[in-house]
Amino acid sequence: MLPRLARLAGDPRLRFGLLMVVLTCCGYGLYTEWPQVVPALGRLRWYAVALSLVAAMTGTSCQMLAWRTILADLGSPLPVRTAGRISFVAQLGKYVPGGVWAVAAQVELSHDYRIPRARSLAAVLVSLIVTLGSGLAVALVTLPFVSPGLARHYWWVLAAVPLVGIGLCPPVLGRLLDRALAVSRSQPLGGWPSWRGLRNALGWNLAGWVLLGAQVWVLVASMSGWRTASILVAIGGYALAFSAGMLLVVVPSGIGAREVILALALTPVLPHGVAIAVALTTRGIATLSDLALGALGSIAGRRRRAPIALASPDTGQQASATVAVLSRAGRPEEI
Repeated sequence: MLPRLARLAGDPRLRFGLLMVVLTCCGYGLYTEWPQVVPALGRLRWYAVALSLVAAMTGTSCQMLAWRTILADLGSPLPVRTAGRISFVAQLGKYVPGGVWAVAAQVELSHDYRIPRARSLAAVLVSLIVTLGSGLAVALVTLPFVSPGLARHYWWVLAAVPLVGIGLCPPVLGRLLDRALAVSRSQPLGGWPSWRGLRNALGWNLAGWVLLGAQVWVLVASMSGWRTASILVAIGGYALAFSAGMLLVVVPSGIGAREVILALALTPVLPHGVAIAVALTTRGIATLSDLALGALGSIAGRRRRAPIALASPDTGQQASATVAVLSRAGRPEEI
């Protein structure tokens, strides 16, 4: 039964069908609210969009630094420029249905810098867990005070916070990682994540959630005025919507579901049509942020003459090319 379900879950036709269902439902909801959405979009100011984009790019950079912190804690420190190139280019894979392409790209790009695949995979998994747990915790702390209805509706999502917290304890997390690597027939880690590394990564993620929430708050303020209560709604609502989108691996980058949850979270401070306009604008800005950071990462890698190799069957050739580039560079720690 389980193998059969796994084959069904991996069927691209099923994934495409589910994506079409989600987009159809979202399209119908947008159609019914369109008379309110259009005037709301007309009230947006260009400087609000620009500030929102800056906040989105800075918040995503904080999440990248959290992953870099975890990777260094596992024994593979990277310069900020290199870590940004790997993370920002790889994250474009999240727009492909399936939810594994961004992870695969990040592992392979890290391997080009002589980081063992098992260690890179472990760092990505820990980073995702920390991001998910911190996002749910932020939503749990903020939403009950400003949007109790939404908190009650998604209690089952917020209930995962204690489980994630237990899973992030280094003794538990280390054993889970070793078990996951054993299932994938990879070598176990030489060391487990430390309390200090997880604490620092959590700090970067919390800073990221505040900035990503500010991305939404600037848009809300542009449409309805600068109200203090909307800050908590924006931060908590975006954290909940983003975390829920991470769980929906079938839908690329949580398209549709994230906008629905964010719009519901904003209804205490905005009319429903205006909330939809903010959610749609946030999606556009987030996508633009990912593309801009991906372009910057690609340019940084080209300047360093670093090899860019996603999943290729000829791994021996990749390794030889990497060694050649490192020998020409003379100082591999600066790559």
